[in-house]
Amino acid sequence: MKIFYFLVLVCYFFSFNAISEEIFLSLKKNKVNVRYGPSFESPIKFVYKKINLPIKQIDKKENWRRIIDFKNNSGWIHSSQLKKINSLIPLEDKILFKNPSNFSKPIAKIKKGRVLLLIKCENNWCKIKTDKFKGWIKTQNIWGKLKS
Repeated sequence: MKIFYFLVLVCYFFSFNAISEEIFLSLKKNKVNVRYGPSFESPIKFVYKKINLPIKQIDKKENWRRIIDFKNNSGWIHSSQLKKINSLIPLEDKILFKNPSNFSKPIAKIKKGRVLLLIKCENNWCKIKTDKFKGWIKTQNIWGKLKS
């Protein structure tokens, strides 16, 4: 019986630990280097040139975060280049509504792939801001928010 409780405890610890690693973050600057490994000596793999781009942290080592983006590009970024999530990317075209309801007034059509600044999320809706507009989109098929 003791072995059973030990195995349950071990499974719980590892599943909790794995879930806690995957979080969404945003890029802090307009130019962020992504490296092959977790050090400044590691070669640059590619460079992001979009502030607020949402990325998912999938691993960490000291001050480095292994990330993946919505196009499945991955690599290592120093934590100083990242901030708490404040953006989303729709993976399909979306309608921006005045209020969080399908019956609300449509404001604009949001194209897939556009970086949207996140204000807040409630139920199946997120309030966002883009260049000229502020409103609500449904949370289905967006990159930048873990399913609640």
